[in-house]
Amino acid sequence: MASRYAQWRPTAPLRRWVDCVWVRENAERPAHRQLVVPDGCVDLIWWEGRAEIVGPDRGPRSVPVRGGAGIAGVRFRPGSAGLLLGRVPVPEVCDVQVPLEELFPGLARPLTERLADAEHPRAAAAVLDAFAASLLPGYAPDPSVERAVALLGGPEPVPLSELAAGLGLSPRQLRRRVTDAVGYGPKTLHGVLRFQRALAWARSGEAGLAEIALRAGYADQAHFTREVRRLAGAPPTLLLGRRPRTAGEPDGSVGLGRRQSRTAQPDSSS
Repeated sequence: MASRYAQWRPTAPLRRWVDCVWVRENAERPAHRQLVVPDGCVDLIWWEGRAEIVGPDRGPRSVPVRGGAGIAGVRFRPGSAGLLLGRVPVPEVCDVQVPLEELFPGLARPLTERLADAEHPRAAAAVLDAFAASLLPGYAPDPSVERAVALLGGPEPVPLSELAAGLGLSPRQLRRRVTDAVGYGPKTLHGVLRFQRALAWARSGEAGLAEIALRAGYADQAHFTREVRRLAGAPPTLLLGRRPRTAGEPDGSVGLGRRQSRTAQPDSSS
């Protein structure tokens, strides 16, 4: 049985850079495995008694969620992780889950004290929301990265040379800036955003998989299925709950658990 997930908009000043504030609760439910898939985002989470930074994923993973667990988080939009990470390049946290104290001990200690007083996950989420807002003074996002992320979110791939020229950059400069801010290069980001957009349409039930594949910018349904298998480790029918799971398969609902392995290498894709 899946745990309960809820999300809502962050405090108003954060909405340009923060996608949502969220909680996942597994109270009074058995332990299960939660499927986590790439979304291009970085999260600041509170679980198991500590604050952690969760880097962007490049592939699927199955995360164990114990019975009674409660997790709260703030999800930073692709390219906006600098609000949290400052000068730390996002590739350094790609595919990993790092205690906030390890990177920013001065920030972690007072935040942990406030979070320890939170009586439930929603209260912890409110603390994380306020903490993220406190980081805004002095934050100066890269407008070229913001524009590139917006363009890469479209259904059609944008040639890197064309995208860079429109922003007044060389392809090499653009690739470096996007990789530092997002965790991986423009080509990978485009694929992740297309995948997420297609999943959102598929869950709405408004169209069949073939139509969704074409609307999202895939060549055909077979292309869509291959990309879903690559990024989610399962076919669309399983990911969307359209066929029963077999023994040992993770819960197909997508949420945040986030990887704890720290062995991934920086992405070199363009």
